[in-house]
Amino acid sequence: MNRYDTIKRPLNTEKTTLQKETVNQVTFEVDQRANRIEIGRSVEEVFKVKVANVNTLHVKGKIKRRGRTLGKRKDWKKAIVTLMPGERIEFFDGV
Repeated sequence: MNRYDTIKRPLNTEKTTLQKETVNQVTFEVDQRANRIEIGRSVEEVFKVKVANVNTLHVKGKIKRRGRTLGKRKDWKKAIVTLMPGERIEFFDGV
């Protein structure tokens, strides 16, 4: 799997912004087949930073209703990446 295929998109919410500022963690939506080692190596290679720890979790898709029809959003995988002290990703800093 390509390093750029492992990381799908960054997650930018109030909670992830607070994590970035307080404990130097960034959050990504990642490929469901990727493991922690692959995710850590991908972040290090793509963003040129050192990774201290990677936590992953599977997020279940919500059941949504549109009129009488029920549908389901897709399941996805989230990775919370802790960076080494002093490391920053400029993508999240708005630079």
